[in-house]
Amino acid sequence: MGVDIQTIQGDITKVNDVEAIVNAANNSLLGGGGVDGAIHRAAGPELLKECRTLHGCETGEAKITGAYHLPCKYVIHTVGPIWRGGAYGEPELLKNAYWNSLQLAIDNGIRSIAFPSISTGVYSYPVEQAAAIAVKTVKEFCVAHAGRIDTVSFVLFDRNTLHVYEHAVSELQRNG
Repeated sequence: MGVDIQTIQGDITKVNDVEAIVNAANNSLLGGGGVDGAIHRAAGPELLKECRTLHGCETGEAKITGAYHLPCKYVIHTVGPIWRGGAYGEPELLKNAYWNSLQLAIDNGIRSIAFPSISTGVYSYPVEQAAAIAVKTVKEFCVAHAGRIDTVSFVLFDRNTLHVYEHAVSELQRNG
């Protein structure tokens, strides 16, 4: 496959070996709870100022900003779907959030990127389903854009989410 897919337990705002981190944002892009709030706090007020110029983001889409006080160069903001049972296009919207983030990365020459577990916090997406979609989408994107991304890290805040993503990555490697 050519891309290194990693799972790491930790705080995405402290990852210092990637060019971009992904923010699981809300539609306003003006900060919120969870990962979004943590990224805005760590980046400083300049991030909010730049986000105000972007006029929000639709679910499944992605936008890029500078990273300011974070230890990477860029923040890619994407909005995952709110889980409403799975019959409202949530899987496709979640796939789009990962795909469009990766597309924005290669459009900006970014070769290493870290993702949180998008939509599994306050948006209540079931972690097992979200992890399977995330890992499969990353693999499909990297196959379709061979040689454009070197490293994709999933930086997971808690041990349970880490184990779910580790399992999804090992299943993907086992089943090709």
